[in-house]
Amino acid sequence: MNKLVNILKQLSELDGPSGNEQAVRDFIIKEISPYCDVKIDPLGNIIAFKKGEKSPKYKVMLDAHIDEVGIIVTSITADGFLKFETVGGIETEALMCKRVRFGNTIGIIGAKPIHQSSGDERKKLPSRDSLYIDIGATDKEDAEKVISLGDIGTFDTKWADLSEDIFRSKAIDDRVGCAVLIELLRQNAEYDFYATFTVGEELGLRGAKTATYSVDPDFAIALESTTAADLHKNSENPVTKVGEGVAVSFMDRATLYDRELYDFTLKTAKENGIPAQIKTAVAGGNNAGTIHLTKGGVRTVTLSLPSRYIHSSATVGSKKDVFSQFKLAKVLLNELAGGKLD
Repeated sequence: MNKLVNILKQLSELDGPSGNEQAVRDFIIKEISPYCDVKIDPLGNIIAFKKGEKSPKYKVMLDAHIDEVGIIVTSITADGFLKFETVGGIETEALMCKRVRFGNTIGIIGAKPIHQSSGDERKKLPSRDSLYIDIGATDKEDAEKVISLGDIGTFDTKWADLSEDIFRSKAIDDRVGCAVLIELLRQNAEYDFYATFTVGEELGLRGAKTATYSVDPDFAIALESTTAADLHKNSENPVTKVGEGVAVSFMDRATLYDRELYDFTLKTAKENGIPAQIKTAVAGGNNAGTIHLTKGGVRTVTLSLPSRYIHSSATVGSKKDVFSQFKLAKVLLNELAGGKLD
């Protein structure tokens, strides 16, 4: 478990917003190349083939996306402040007063000071368009020495252990899926399988389409991070709960999951003593939405890490849940590849 968490820590601290995934891709290739065959497709997806002890009855692909949400510079004001758009979905309240970085340049996302706001303004959340990034520049010319239009940045957050089990970091969506895949590829495999590390998910499920088309699997397992709204014990719908195991989805905004595969996944978790829970909200979407519709169709399931404050500067999760995600992915891979679900 320590090796898996250590890989996750290293991955989460790398910067890899959609369109700028090079650092994450390079790290993954270095970690997995000694253990499997690796190729990079024209979009920048990593497609890995792991040779197992046996040939599978069914071809199984496991997928995780390597990109994270970020921000892109759209203009620079005369005073040297940066205006920006988000890359992927980030709520306005998750942006305000956060540290962000563009390579070696650090900035703070700011807004109009509260003491300069009118009575009505004080009651409302500032609009996204009113936010700016302060990098300490004296004017536009000074800012342009280190920043260009189109530069993409990320939250500036380091990993922290909040307790023995609970951690905090950025980009857990979806570096946790990448960490699980790396560890699976580094271990001996019972059956041959494919692992895809795909680009552009935060911009609309882009890389998974071409990667799946290339692999042409019978089954796919999407490894993800998902919302945990478990801050209040009396919440009617916590979606998932941190510390109660890997989450299995029955439906989201991109996929109505194969019911037989969904039931089989929960049954497999129970039979193997792996903590698992059901994602109770029909919300969001992930690469499964593209994967299951590729070519003639792919039977697909999603295994997610329950995560508080997803798509923010600091996601909170459980190391025990990470290990549950890994264990269920490994067992389910072998069950599907071996023909336990026809």
